[in-house]
Amino acid sequence: MADGGGAPASTSEKAWLEAAQAFIQETLCPPGKEPDVQLTQLVIDCVKTVWLSEGRNQGLPLPLSYSFVSVQDLRAHQCLPCCSHLSWSSSAYQAWAQKAGPDGVALPRERLLLLGTLTDLSGDLEQEHKDGSLYVRDNTGILGCELIDLDLSWLGHLFLFRSWSYLPPARWDSSGEGHLELWGAPVPVFPLTISPGPASPTPVLYPETASRLLRHRSRLRDVQPNLAGELVRLSALVSSHRKTYFVLCLGDSSPAVSHVSIVVQVPAQLVWHRVLQPGRAYVLTELRISKIRDHRYRVWTTSPSSRLLPLKPECVQELKLEMEGLVLETDLKPLPMPSNSQDRMGEKSVVQNSKLLTYTGVVTSVLNEPAGLFELDGQLGLCLAYQQFQGFRRVVRPGVSLELQDVHLLQSVGGGTTRPVLASCLGGAVLVRGFSPRKTESQSSHQVHGASLYEQLVWEYQLRLPVYLWATKALEELACKLCPHVLRHHQFLQRSSPGNPSLGMQLLAPTLDTLAPPGGPIRNANKEILEEPHRCPLQKYIRLQTPCSFPALAILKKEGKSRAWASFDPKALLPLPEVSHLPSCRLNQHLAWSWLSLLPSAFHPTQVVVGVLVPSSHKGCLQLRDQSGCLPCLLLARHSQPITDPRLIGCLVRVEKFQLIVERDVRSNFPSWRELSMAGFIQKQQARVYVQFFLADALILPMPRPFPCSAASSRLPQTEPTHPDGPHLGQSRLFLLCHKEALMYRNFCATPGASLEVPKPTLSFHVSGSWLGSTQRKEGTGWGPPELQGDENRNQKVLLIFFGPSVRWFEFLHPGQVYRLVAPGPPTPTLFKEDGSSCISQRPLELAGCASCLTVQDEWTLELEHPQDVPDALDINKILPEPSLSDLLNDNLTGLVSFSAEILSRTLCKPFPAPHWTKHGSTGAVRGCVKLTVAVDTAGCEFPPHLCIYIDRHLPIPLGLLPGARVYFKQLEKRVSRSHNVYCCFQSSTYMRVLSFPPETTISTPLPHIYLAQLLQGHQAPFQATASCHIVSVLSLQLLWVCTHCTSLCRQERCTHRGPACPTQTSISQARIRLLVEDGTAEAVVTCRDHHVAAALGLCPSEWTSLLECVRVPGRVVLYFTGPGAQLESSAKTDEPVTLFLWTLCTSLSVLRPIVLSFELERKPSKILPSEPPRLQRFQCGDLPLLTRVNPRLQLSCISVREPEYPCSLGAFASSC
Repeated sequence: MADGGGAPASTSEKAWLEAAQAFIQETLCPPGKEPDVQLTQLVIDCVKTVWLSEGRNQGLPLPLSYSFVSVQDLRAHQCLPCCSHLSWSSSAYQAWAQKAGPDGVALPRERLLLLGTLTDLSGDLEQEHKDGSLYVRDNTGILGCELIDLDLSWLGHLFLFRSWSYLPPARWDSSGEGHLELWGAPVPVFPLTISPGPASPTPVLYPETASRLLRHRSRLRDVQPNLAGELVRLSALVSSHRKTYFVLCLGDSSPAVSHVSIVVQVPAQLVWHRVLQPGRAYVLTELRISKIRDHRYRVWTTSPSSRLLPLKPECVQELKLEMEGLVLETDLKPLPMPSNSQDRMGEKSVVQNSKLLTYTGVVTSVLNEPAGLFELDGQLGLCLAYQQFQGFRRVVRPGVSLELQDVHLLQSVGGGTTRPVLASCLGGAVLVRGFSPRKTESQSSHQVHGASLYEQLVWEYQLRLPVYLWATKALEELACKLCPHVLRHHQFLQRSSPGNPSLGMQLLAPTLDTLAPPGGPIRNANKEILEEPHRCPLQKYIRLQTPCSFPALAILKKEGKSRAWASFDPKALLPLPEVSHLPSCRLNQHLAWSWLSLLPSAFHPTQVVVGVLVPSSHKGCLQLRDQSGCLPCLLLARHSQPITDPRLIGCLVRVEKFQLIVERDVRSNFPSWRELSMAGFIQKQQARVYVQFFLADALILPMPRPFPCSAASSRLPQTEPTHPDGPHLGQSRLFLLCHKEALMYRNFCATPGASLEVPKPTLSFHVSGSWLGSTQRKEGTGWGPPELQGDENRNQKVLLIFFGPSVRWFEFLHPGQVYRLVAPGPPTPTLFKEDGSSCISQRPLELAGCASCLTVQDEWTLELEHPQDVPDALDINKILPEPSLSDLLNDNLTGLVSFSAEILSRTLCKPFPAPHWTKHGSTGAVRGCVKLTVAVDTAGCEFPPHLCIYIDRHLPIPLGLLPGARVYFKQLEKRVSRSHNVYCCFQSSTYMRVLSFPPETTISTPLPHIYLAQLLQGHQAPFQATASCHIVSVLSLQLLWVCTHCTSLCRQERCTHRGPACPTQTSISQARIRLLVEDGTAEAVVTCRDHHVAAALGLCPSEWTSLLECVRVPGRVVLYFTGPGAQLESSAKTDEPVTLFLWTLCTSLSVLRPIVLSFELERKPSKILPSEPPRLQRFQCGDLPLLTRVNPRLQLSCISVREPEYPCSLGAFASSC
């Protein structure tokens, strides 16, 4: 085909024209007919006209660089976003691409020519199925499109689209179809016919008259007038009760003129929503008055024959109606709106009103596309969730310009949102004023899935905007925590349905039930759009205080450590009166371990812990795991019961009430208390963070199966068999667990043929128990009967060895429970018999009373069985006898003991010898020892005795050994010291479990006030108490200065230690006094140390300091008082002023006075009773001698000395400091 100018066409032009002819015939001509030469020529002329109109054709009559593209080609082959602008030069495109901004990528340009018919029909569907959408159609297919300024006369006509962009289907779009964005007006291939105006003016009603007409009785229903006016309001396109409609409001720019609403619900007229522009005047023909559902008033609605026309004043004439004589209906007052429960949630909060306005802006960021959250102009939030915006999602992306009609402005919503928010309800419209030049950004999965769930939050849960914004943020936090390695996004953000609740909603439900209790009013679309005054969920709001957050476990762990070290103050951990007398070694030992408990209320906002419960085979403890990492945890059931059900593994845990524990380990070398504020003496510090909570306080949710196949999830242990043969193959055996040993590093013999290298200690534990019956095989979903084997003792005792990956079962195994040991795979007859490869010598088996041992394989699993379901478990609830209190405290008996106790304190003691496998010179060659001081639980004992338990630090210290916690200990080794004190040591065979956590608030209870004679009542006596007594005499007094490093005597501030010089020449004072006190019922020798000596001598701080300074030069002063007259024996010269002063002071009434003494037993707890029997002692009462039996003196240690409430005269040495 030749060019219209008559010049011969070039070869390239001929080829282009031939391709154009073939394309037009295939895609635009009616199929099955002869080639339409006229259509072909019209299309080519249309392309040439547009090409030449811009003057940038570079002398080419045809756009040879452009090729025609069909709808099918776009859908099938164009996988990337693109745009095409006919007649644009490269510089024009570059200038347009600059609008994408520095953070965006402009749509790549493709030289494509697109033609098609613009229609509102989807495929070959009938007219009643129209939903207001626009499409471009050719012979190859149909494609949805968006057009900014539509003219109704364009529908059904063939167009050349000079500027357009194509976006492939988004990940969330289940239809799998992309869409077109048509820039500017399309160019018609055939000239559009302009319909002539009416021959006579059209009679119309204006809004004032139409509004009055609505108030008359129903006999005017048959009136179908035409309405004219300015479009003042346009609602969103709404789908409700299987109908799609929108409402437009005609009126005048003057607010005094009444407005009238018109409902458009005829399917063929829904496309008007794309045509209507607020501020323009229109005529709607053949309207009628109707009663619509859920609305108390009649409204104007369109009829199938209604038309939408632009208002031309010269073509219309106002219709005059006779309104007189018609009875007006009584004005109906609007019913009061029911108050929403979310309005009542903050009665003391200020209820704020949103502002209605019109706003035009550019989307600068997509915050959460499925939730309808965007950013406008970099400073405003935009929420489209309260409209049915799902069909609008494909257009809104950074760079698109929007006009928001009747949008609500909420200034301060809270809930973690700091910027003002614009939110559109159903009564407002969101209009596109300009498409984005930017390419669609790659979206993460949480920005793709969940649209139906967010829609459910608004329409079913009726959330107000502040709560909705918090809920979307919380779901996003949870999705980032759990997806995709723990859970798929579509699984987590799926819509809730009966019998299949959404996992995300289950995690939010406890909080949402408080913020938005169910049972509120159901949102009504008709009332929201039509009723005056306007009422919608966005009209009133209360600023939301963020109820809680769901931090990543790594962030929570980091925050716990940060707070622990921020609150670490050596001076606060060691009270000043005590710390000033501690040598360097004891000072640093007291600082070596401390702990901090953080409750959820300590964080703002309150933290909620969420994670998947998994056991650790490396540490033997339970952990909560999410995407960021893992957090060790300690779980307890109620009533001090342990966690025994392995089915908890892999469950999702949500807990609001917990204790975040941070144990601080500090290695320091402070010379003395004076340097405690200098951080440079801290050599190393590390923290152990874990969370502890009760199972009853947690929400346990089973995870959807199967887990996704990923590297992270593959590490999650399963309780179900994972053998490739399926769960129908396997065998098991029941056993009753009698005892579990401690988790520790043990040596195992090398198997024959193994490497000659010395095997390293392996983290492991042993359990002993009895088999219950024989092996059972898998039959369907259950277990078959036990196999009969004559040579097998079904109740024989067995020792099970757990090491390697099988250590993960440690927290679930507890004495007294029945478990099923499951081995997946084909049955093996001797699978659960003695394992010869374990290399356990016969002697430990004999000591444990076991006939055989068995190593639990890595792939084996455990299941908890109920005792009532196991007929052989007859003695399952039999409690092993525990020693009585007298046996426990008897210093003549040693061995293994069991008891429960409350931990009073935990400190680090002097190092114990290293284990035999530790190499000399290694960093672990010297290890400390953990000392627990506990109060033993005893039935019927008002004052529980105190014991010390020592744990060698080569044993992994279990979680939960904190002051205030109650712990059960089994098979502790009882020992007696040289001073006849009973204490216990942790052994490899010791079993321990925490019974209760430390109380959240510590309540200090005063010590009981007793008579000294009550201490002679044996085990009924308190370990610590207070007594009102009188100091009879001073038995001895010692004041000295010692080196803080080696504790040798210091004279004149110089250490007297012989040998290498101490690294520091710092000295501290120490004091010790022994007093004889009585209260009329018994006598006791009380030992007071350090700052308590000053209180016993009745000296104020300044006098005490002066006295110690006088002792600094000699370095030591020791006084012994013997005999009835308190004879003096001194280590110093008796004529020295210090000695004379102390002798005078100790024999004066300022010391020998009534006091209130708080004390503890010096020898505990085996030597509460005196070692000697009562003795006869003579007393002189005037001239009358008396002879009576007197109990031996008690041995007490001073806790505090204070003056009585009504003290007597203190004598000459009393002074006021």
